[in-house]
Amino acid sequence: MATLGIDVGEKRIGVAIAHGLVAVPLTVIESAGEKADMERIAAMANEYGIEHIVVGLPRSLDGSTGKQAEKAIAFAESLSTQTDIPIDTWDERFSTVSAERMLRDAGAKHDKRKSNRDAMAAAIILQAYIDRINT
Repeated sequence: MATLGIDVGEKRIGVAIAHGLVAVPLTVIESAGEKADMERIAAMANEYGIEHIVVGLPRSLDGSTGKQAEKAIAFAESLSTQTDIPIDTWDERFSTVSAERMLRDAGAKHDKRKSNRDAMAAAIILQAYIDRINT
């Protein structure tokens, strides 16, 4: 099953893809407004034959949903009006920190880490989701 992972940020949207059991970073979308972002993601989903979408849900450390989590939920709901593809949210606590650490440990320079971090975070979110549903 082809699955798309989304890490929604203020300025950028990280996108990852999995065809089966392994998630990989796909791209980073520079946010151009909600309508344009939704259209771009829906087009990507059609292009790659996506059957499921997972949107990262940035819960607070205590597990509650704060302002950023509410934005992610609204994003997922808005995206659901653009496509018939099932959409789930997934707890993404520490995904960006983990992505930054992985890229730094791999020796990526600061500017390269910044440009790839969001797609890597999306891959971490998607991989956690895939691992959980396959256990």
